[in-house]
Amino acid sequence: MAKNGRGGAPPRMTSNPPAESSRREFLTGQPLRAEVERAGDDLADQLLDAEAALPPSGGDTVRLETRAMACDFAVLMNPGPSRQILAASDALDLVHALEAQMTVYRDDSELAEINRRAAREPVEVEPRLFELLMTARRLAAATGGAFDPTSGPMIALWRKCRAENRVPGESELAECRGRTGIDKLQFDEAARTIRFAREGVSLDLGGIGKGYALDRIGDHLLREGQTQWLIHGGHSSMLARGENNRTGGWPVGLRHPLFPNRQFATIVLRDRALSSSGSGVQYFRHEGRRYGHILDPRTGWPVPPEAMLSVTVLASTAAEADALSTAFFVMGVENARRHCDNNPEVAALIVPPATGRTLESIVLNMPAGVVSFC
Repeated sequence: MAKNGRGGAPPRMTSNPPAESSRREFLTGQPLRAEVERAGDDLADQLLDAEAALPPSGGDTVRLETRAMACDFAVLMNPGPSRQILAASDALDLVHALEAQMTVYRDDSELAEINRRAAREPVEVEPRLFELLMTARRLAAATGGAFDPTSGPMIALWRKCRAENRVPGESELAECRGRTGIDKLQFDEAARTIRFAREGVSLDLGGIGKGYALDRIGDHLLREGQTQWLIHGGHSSMLARGENNRTGGWPVGLRHPLFPNRQFATIVLRDRALSSSGSGVQYFRHEGRRYGHILDPRTGWPVPPEAMLSVTVLASTAAEADALSTAFFVMGVENARRHCDNNPEVAALIVPPATGRTLESIVLNMPAGVVSFC
């Protein structure tokens, strides 16, 4: 997985437990009450520094977190009985197993095994992972390839070139384009297998795997009877159920795409997923030119940072929101608008390049009261 790290840490509270206590003893003991008392005051400031945040108007919140996929995963809940904390802790444990399954940075992961064998023979895939690959295929087709789970070779090429302080040559990109595209994947739904059409094809789920992990965490919490929570992965992908502080949902602050220390808008998220992609944080320069971190899989070139400022997508699942926020960034405003017109359950807040000091915001399919601007 393109955004995965190597290894993970167990779920933790934001305060430190006594050395002699086990994690479960700590979560159900006295330190938890102290954590609840100060969590509401600390939380908004902690998250506002990142991609998205609960603003100060949010109420008291209990927060558990763990590190996986090269980012922080966290569960935020309204204060309540200790059993909900144990459910959140167990839910976060799932992230490490999912990382071990989907990463491309470990030779023993299931995805790495698929990448090694699928050009030679059909490979049977674990049921939930197979469903995810089918979802990825559907979204790739729906976005005309702006989202593409086979873009691994291009990601690897740009990573290599960046380390060598150069940009790829056109012949290198052409070779990669010959090994990418959803048409290179052959699915057998009855046998639950996948096969690659040629050598050199590889899957990379960095554009959808983080959202999928949030969906799996959310499924676990719902099975445990927990219906009031917000979970995030890396602050840019979120999934929410119920509400916080009688706000009608969970207020999520969006960072200003040009002035990172300012908040741009607030979205009240309830029973939906959210994912944001932007051009202002990750990029590199070469010979005076700025290159963004989001690749257009159809060309192999990064989307120019000046082509789009930010995209925020709301969808029914975090996997879909994750994939579509990147795809809309690549597709541009009109194609994103067309997709939302054809899929009314998908909503978006798009910020195209600024023509002056004032940002233009394009809101698609969001009901009244969901988004407010600062």
